[in-house]
Amino acid sequence: MRKIILDLAVTLDGFIEGPNGETDWCIMDDDMDFNDFLSSIDTIFYGRVSYDMWGNYQPDENASPDEKSLWKEVHSKNKYVFSSQNREDNNASFINSDIINKATEIKKQSGKNIWLYGGASLIKTFIQLKLIDTYRISVHPVALGNGKPLFEDLKERLELKLVTTNTFKSGVVQLIYEPIR
Repeated sequence: MRKIILDLAVTLDGFIEGPNGETDWCIMDDDMDFNDFLSSIDTIFYGRVSYDMWGNYQPDENASPDEKSLWKEVHSKNKYVFSSQNREDNNASFINSDIINKATEIKKQSGKNIWLYGGASLIKTFIQLKLIDTYRISVHPVALGNGKPLFEDLKERLELKLVTTNTFKSGVVQLIYEPIR
């Protein structure tokens, strides 16, 4: 069965964005091989706000060929948007009820793994519903002091097993965990 993978950048002090939603602290090094991750998935799960910001994002004409290629690859994936809104969109399917069954149904379909892109509210929901199979957390060498925490409002302890650690030249450390079930 396919896996739902949370692939996410986090600050050293545990925030996924600053107090004003900023993510300018995120580092993309070429040795992170994000293209390898993208080739391992064929589906992306978005919350509505994240989808509206990034689901159809197009880099400007002055962007590097690598950035344009990255976004082309992202936009080639199947997109599902979890939202209370029910709207028509040619680039995504909207899901507005029964998250557990819909996510499980999509996991059972043939294909590659699924990237849980976020945002924060959707990530929190997937954590609480125990729908995440792999946590790919890239810890960036910056502390913000405040912002949106990754593990917000946990109702119970989340036990994880470390599977892999990757260290990059920028100082980013990627921790890959699987839940202990």
